[in-house]
Amino acid sequence: MTKMKEVISLAHGSGGKLTQELIKNFFLPSFNNPFLAPLTDSAVVEMNGVKFAFTTDSYVIKPLFFPGGDIGKLSVAGTINDLAVAGAKPVFITCGFIIEEGLPLAALKKIVSSIEQTARCAGVEVVAGDTKVVEKGSADGIFINTTGIGVIPPQINLKIASLKIGDYIIINGTVGDHSVAVLSSREELGFEESIESDCAPLYDLVKAIKPWWRFIKFMRDPTRGGIAGISNEIAQGQNFAIKIQEENVPLREETKALCELLGIDPLYLANEGKIIFFVEREKAEDILKALRIHALGKNANIIGEIVAEPVGKVYLETSIGTKRVLDMLIEDQLPRIC
Repeated sequence: MTKMKEVISLAHGSGGKLTQELIKNFFLPSFNNPFLAPLTDSAVVEMNGVKFAFTTDSYVIKPLFFPGGDIGKLSVAGTINDLAVAGAKPVFITCGFIIEEGLPLAALKKIVSSIEQTARCAGVEVVAGDTKVVEKGSADGIFINTTGIGVIPPQINLKIASLKIGDYIIINGTVGDHSVAVLSSREELGFEESIESDCAPLYDLVKAIKPWWRFIKFMRDPTRGGIAGISNEIAQGQNFAIKIQEENVPLREETKALCELLGIDPLYLANEGKIIFFVEREKAEDILKALRIHALGKNANIIGEIVAEPVGKVYLETSIGTKRVLDMLIEDQLPRIC
């Protein structure tokens, strides 16, 4: 365990080790219950024989507008995706706005329009909200909190406990696009015209592979911490390991170039339009073909599998045949990315 700092730092919100320790040491002792304890993207609750997914998230990205999206699109898509990876059809969301004094009304109008358009295209209703205004210098323009509710079909039953050695891991496209787009825009690195964020609501993609739902064991969206971070969350405390095959991970040349330039690992970069599917080995190729038919899955690939050892760990099988442990980072490589 890393030594807890005496004050909150940006690293506590990065999705890495400090985030995990903050949750386990401060929040879980007070709020622990069967719905929260799994620490998945959505809580699953059952009422009158119907299963629901319930999620909440806050968005604090900088800059507010980036290639391929903005904080409004991100907030709706991110909430929909947290429901989608629970197998739920998104139905309702709420939006809470914390607006900084001095934000141009034109920017607010653009953000609200983006929320409306993204929700409408995804078939989701914004049914409640709240607005607060804070002093200049207190909110980086605007922060958005969203809550979402979705309905889980009876044929979907996703659990980490159902994973077994031999299951395959699929991702629906190139990794790191969101982080590269945001970072390039923030720092004016010159990649803005060549790569856009993958920010997109993904339930339609999940719905497109409905014939294979019963062969999907588990799903996660690799946002903060990327593929490596989410894989570590899944493997911790389990009786298996996760192997990622480097040569099979879809990666844009622009992303690869920027990572090499800055010395960062693309496997830890945030994504906002990707799902990691853990599926039965025998049906992996069928699921892969179905994903590739959809526009949001055309670059899908099998990137790894559940293996026996080292128990509870994640490792990379490199393109030259070596192995490298993919540990969970203490803090994210890129802060304020979603």
